Amino acid sequence: MEKSKRESADVIVIGSGIGGLTAAALLQERGFSTLVFEKNRFPGGSCSSFRRGGYTFDAGASVFYGFSEESKSGTLNLHTKIFRKLGIVVNTIPDPVQIHFHLPNGLSVPAWYDREVFLDTLATRFPHEAGGIRKFYDELEDVYRILSALPAGSLEDITHLGSVGLNNPLKTVSLAMKTFRSMGRTARKFISDRELLRFIDMEAYSWALQDAVSTPLVNAGICLADRHHGGINYPVGGSGAIPAALCTGIEKFGGTVRFQSEVSSILLEDGAACGVRLADGSEHFAKVIVSNATIWDTFNRLVPDRRFRVAETRFLRAPSWFQLYLGVDSSVIPDNFYVHHILVEQWENFNQSGGTIYFSAPSLLDPSLAPPGKHTIHAFVTSEAEEWEGFTRGSDEYREAKESLASSVISRTERILPGLSQAVELKVLASPLTHERYLNRHKGSYGPLLKPGQNILQKPQNTTPVKNLFAAGDSTFPGQGVIAVTYSGVSCASRIARILGKPLDYLS
Repeated sequence: MEKSKRESADVIVIGSGIGGLTAAALLQERGFSTLVFEKNRFPGGSCSSFRRGGYTFDAGASVFYGFSEESKSGTLNLHTKIFRKLGIVVNTIPDPVQIHFHLPNGLSVPAWYDREVFLDTLATRFPHEAGGIRKFYDELEDVYRILSALPAGSLEDITHLGSVGLNNPLKTVSLAMKTFRSMGRTARKFISDRELLRFIDMEAYSWALQDAVSTPLVNAGICLADRHHGGINYPVGGSGAIPAALCTGIEKFGGTVRFQSEVSSILLEDGAACGVRLADGSEHFAKVIVSNATIWDTFNRLVPDRRFRVAETRFLRAPSWFQLYLGVDSSVIPDNFYVHHILVEQWENFNQSGGTIYFSAPSLLDPSLAPPGKHTIHAFVTSEAEEWEGFTRGSDEYREAKESLASSVISRTERILPGLSQAVELKVLASPLTHERYLNRHKGSYGPLLKPGQNILQKPQNTTPVKNLFAAGDSTFPGQGVIAVTYSGVSCASRIARILGKPLDYLS
């Protein structure tokens, strides 16, 4: 597509998060020129890796869907289909357990890849609910079956919706009805045991940071059913392998990813987005701008027109994280220890700041992440930026506060990994202030969450109120999580390609 003399590309993408990179890669492969600007020296945002002292750590995400070889996995097998489209191979290692839950009253549940083993594990602990367990998870399976049959595309694209509806009328109607349903309320149709319902809350909280009643049934069907089909697969080399491969795809087809290039504002002309201004003062222009920033950063920081400001109260603001990246002696990890864990000591505060510990040891799957005889550990708890605003970065008080919280998290984690505190040989700590600084995210937040009772379709789509400005990432449908933001990138690319006159082919 011919560009005007002042345009740097057809499409400019702000930020190299997975949603934006996915959109850029698919558009570039289709023949549109793309230019991605990234503040940091590496891509991926929350889905990136970094090296320290011979260890490779996942900056954030470490549980990955979408890498199955199942050809029928519709909208749910996106990574495999995207990289197949780009002609790029990302090697992965299958994980037999999604998460091992360690909950109050001795409730210990590994979420097995094998669905029957998982359901039997729950039925053994709750024999009086065996029938209800199967009926509830069958509901999630039904969502999965519908989604697996539908191609990924933009919900704002009438042509796409018409094609999907025409070819899959019953599935389309059924899915539309399910968008009004809550995971938690569906569970309560079949299950009454309070402890089991608490476990189902943790199934939702593990990725959505909301209890099951606040989590849409469709989202649950994606994450909790696909783990028994596509499964959990860890990319060799760490989470950074995913954005690195997307960047390779962009460049393979002639696109550009520019690092250490922070966007300071979005340029408007006659009320329409026309380009971006970088922190160095340079300006770059395009037909279309895609923001991978949060909805608050996009409209309250990057867009200069105050008429488009978004109140923080429009959505719930997900918390940020306090994270520990630990290099440890391998002797501390026992045989048959699973990779991903969630630890809750008390139900009363599981959803409060720091109440739940997330824990992973990905070097159990990929030994290349750590030196011989060592392992990488990533532990993290929710935290709010407001809890850290009184500290000056780099001050003794700030370091002491981080060390104190880290010691508490390590001590609590010794419930499932005795001796951890003595095994730590390397420690890197990150607070919400770190997330805010490195990721340019409003208060370091995990993004906007729907309020209880809001329909999943009320999540912002890719089109924004500013003409020629589109959005991708966790501020858009369907929400948080790597596979969710990947879908947002596919949807965004589909919408833009249709508008610019060269629609994307469906992924296969």
